[in-house]
Amino acid sequence: MKKTAIITTILTLSGMAYSNQTMAQIGAPYIHDPSTIMECDGKYYTFGTGGGGLISADGWNWQGGAQRPGGGAAPDAIKIGDRYLVAYSATGGGLGGGHAGRVLTMWNKTLDPNSPDFKFSDPIEVALSITDEDCDAIDAGLMLDPTDGRLWLVYGTYFGYIRLVELDPKTGERVKGNKALNVAIDCEAGDLIYRDGWYYLLGTHGTCCDGVNSTYNIVCGRSRNVTGPYIDNVGRDMLKGGGKMVMAGSGRTFGAGHFGRTIITEGIEKMSFHWEADLDRSGRSVLAIRPLLWKNGWPVGGDAFQEGTYEIESERRGYSLELVVDFVRAQGGMRMFGGGNNTQLTSIPSQKLADVIDSWPDGNIRVRMADYMARPHQRWTITAVSEAGGYLGGPYYKIVIAGTNRALAANAEAELETVPEFTGAPEQLWRIDMCIDGTYRIMPKQVPGTDKQYALISAGDCTPTLAPFDFSSDNSKWNFKDRGE
Repeated sequence: MKKTAIITTILTLSGMAYSNQTMAQIGAPYIHDPSTIMECDGKYYTFGTGGGGLISADGWNWQGGAQRPGGGAAPDAIKIGDRYLVAYSATGGGLGGGHAGRVLTMWNKTLDPNSPDFKFSDPIEVALSITDEDCDAIDAGLMLDPTDGRLWLVYGTYFGYIRLVELDPKTGERVKGNKALNVAIDCEAGDLIYRDGWYYLLGTHGTCCDGVNSTYNIVCGRSRNVTGPYIDNVGRDMLKGGGKMVMAGSGRTFGAGHFGRTIITEGIEKMSFHWEADLDRSGRSVLAIRPLLWKNGWPVGGDAFQEGTYEIESERRGYSLELVVDFVRAQGGMRMFGGGNNTQLTSIPSQKLADVIDSWPDGNIRVRMADYMARPHQRWTITAVSEAGGYLGGPYYKIVIAGTNRALAANAEAELETVPEFTGAPEQLWRIDMCIDGTYRIMPKQVPGTDKQYALISAGDCTPTLAPFDFSSDNSKWNFKDRGE
């Protein structure tokens, strides 16, 4: 379980090998039941079942090292003011052969175990289950309501109900006299988020802890009130087993569970969770981070960006990014408008790189936008640069003209150009984030001479530039169309 975290820091670290098939997090991202990803003093943290957790300096390369006392299962974390509140479960969920359990909370000023301020407070019990109760006190999920500042906890498993209780955001204790409410059934690993007047309850459905045979998947319902009822997209109450799919198995990874939401900036969100089994990593449970999309008011898990050869198309007009070079006419000019049926048909070959590259300048070449005509100066090959590190959920990429090493780059005037050879310089590395509407934000790792973060912008129908990202404008949004032909 996890909660909304607003993270704006973007850092980098050298990467390692990763699977092109899954674009999984690199390093050693091995964890089960990850908490919300928290940012603390320039690093990212997530906690898991068993007491440990992961740390990342850039959000892409993850290593062990996060610490919390108490052991137990399925923690969650949230930042309130200048402190971090962690909730976790002591047994329950059938662990150790029983369903008796406790949910506990504790505070810390920092998540950095090397900081002199690193010291967790004594745990406070906020929920309890006994052996024959119809709810397990396990799988904690925290939400600080942005509308009124109230703090809520959901917990429970398939053994019975998912329950909701209110906590004191100043102490982490359960509000005195607060009675637990049943809000869902037939799921576990509950989480609450708020968006645009709706409260969303996310739960993990399916079977857990069976490796490559786990059927975990993430579902949700929504309500205008935090106390429910939580109804799915076809009107089913989650108290009666309803739930709209958010994320299921994908490719060679199975068992999506324990949802968490991270807001990067307006229009850019990520969802974190674990895969119960990654077939490319011996079937181990691993941390996953994917784009979080919103479609018709519902959260949907997006796909990781895949390497390939693309047309880069502006959402503004539908024109495509291309080199500023002379237009070379392709074979097959104008044909007769009429003609008999006896005309023999032949295949006209597409224009090739070899047909035009000798006409291109040798030095830097600027970039513009125009109608896409499948010409070599409009086809871009995008590949991850593993040694360049990354950002939350993805690696940095190089973008080159297909068949060449001519690389897209930012220059000191905050404009676009291509350089004859890719060198790995920061201005030649690109961050690619899927927006919540399915379009993309494209950003250079660095613009020479400034620390400002700029994105690729369509300043005019034919004029690309670099400027601050504005999700409300189609000028800031791009699409990638597979042009591997």
